[in-house]
Amino acid sequence: MSSASKPVRNPWFWVSSSYFAMGIPYAVVIWVAGTMFKDLGHSDSEITLATASIGIAWSLKPFWAAFLDMYKTKKFFVLAMELLMALLLCGIAVSLPLPNYFQIVIAVLWVLAFASATQDICADGVYITALDAKNQARYIGVQGVFWSVGRLFSTALLVWLAGMLKEDHHLSAEAAWAWSMGLGAATLVLLAVYHWFMLPTGSVGVRPDSMRDAARTFWDAVLDFLKKDSIWGMLLFVLLYRCSEGLLLMEGPLFLQASTDDGGVGLSLKEKGIIDGTVSTAVSLVAGLLGGAFLTKYGLNRKTLFFMALCLNIPHLSFVVLSQLAGPGHQLSLWTIATLVTIEKFGYSFGMVANMLYMMQQISPGRFHMTHYAFANSLMNLTLVPTQMMSGPLADHLGYKTYFIVVMFAAIPSLLGAWFAPFPRKMSDEETPRAG
Repeated sequence: MSSASKPVRNPWFWVSSSYFAMGIPYAVVIWVAGTMFKDLGHSDSEITLATASIGIAWSLKPFWAAFLDMYKTKKFFVLAMELLMALLLCGIAVSLPLPNYFQIVIAVLWVLAFASATQDICADGVYITALDAKNQARYIGVQGVFWSVGRLFSTALLVWLAGMLKEDHHLSAEAAWAWSMGLGAATLVLLAVYHWFMLPTGSVGVRPDSMRDAARTFWDAVLDFLKKDSIWGMLLFVLLYRCSEGLLLMEGPLFLQASTDDGGVGLSLKEKGIIDGTVSTAVSLVAGLLGGAFLTKYGLNRKTLFFMALCLNIPHLSFVVLSQLAGPGHQLSLWTIATLVTIEKFGYSFGMVANMLYMMQQISPGRFHMTHYAFANSLMNLTLVPTQMMSGPLADHLGYKTYFIVVMFAAIPSLLGAWFAPFPRKMSDEETPRAG
């Protein structure tokens, strides 16, 4: 019997915690590592080229997602990856004093990314196989909100802790960041213990008799994916939806941290952590819940998807305004910075809900539900790899004022993709998707 048909705990108790746990390592790789390297004296180009390429790990998920669907339980892999990632964060902490720390940390981040991607696959699988279609829509906002809370835990609390230890306790940058990574590791261990008791098991697919059977099953999943109605139009939407956001995700935080002499905002680590962790956190939580409530009430269709795309992209104007105001001799007030950054975070949290629900209800349903969701999610992340990699060199070359105007023009493909996205599948409230 599928886990989808078994009684499970109130989804609030495990959807929130599992997606919180998913947001922490992703944010460490994509944002916190860049903040740390910037604090340790590395350039935007060096940071984005080294760290953004690691994002390819989330785009390679389909190559092992199908095999995770066959062995053990989804819960087993979630717990194992959370413990492994805690160990890896400890590895980063102890390597920072070494002379070749940059190369070591990058290598550890690669392993951390693959572990995080595996955690994503199986946590998504638990969500899909434990909830019916109606509850998937109901809790999609909770999913997005608590992933954002995990992201903000890393980008706000871990960054603030490093800044506090440097500024108030006069620790070296290396020691401060080591303690910060240690807090991240301890949090993941505690989440693993909690999930041992609270997380549903998740279904197990048919176990193959040999690796040849496993490879055949994977190939069947690929063919089944490519035969879906309107698949190429749906994939084009997935690839385009985050074009502009990809240029902002890594470079935006680096711009906030850059000195005013370089055209940046000039935030300290503590200020950066406070802005990310106070008003912006509350607004992100509300925005994700509002996004889920909006789609629950009005449904996901072309008009609502386009509206959500506008909500995702228009707030990027906040960084255009910040870049025009910032510069040598222009120290902006924290209130101004916090307000503009918060507007962008609201749009991100609200607009991303539509993207996730589209992949979950239009692309992935069918025989290999979990695997196909991983396919779609991976293609979405594939868009972020080149955009994030080019963001640093492009910002260094153009300067921040021009760069963020380019980011706004990059929103055009996102809006077109949302308007022309196909909707071949009509979901009923009673329909219960199952994993293959």
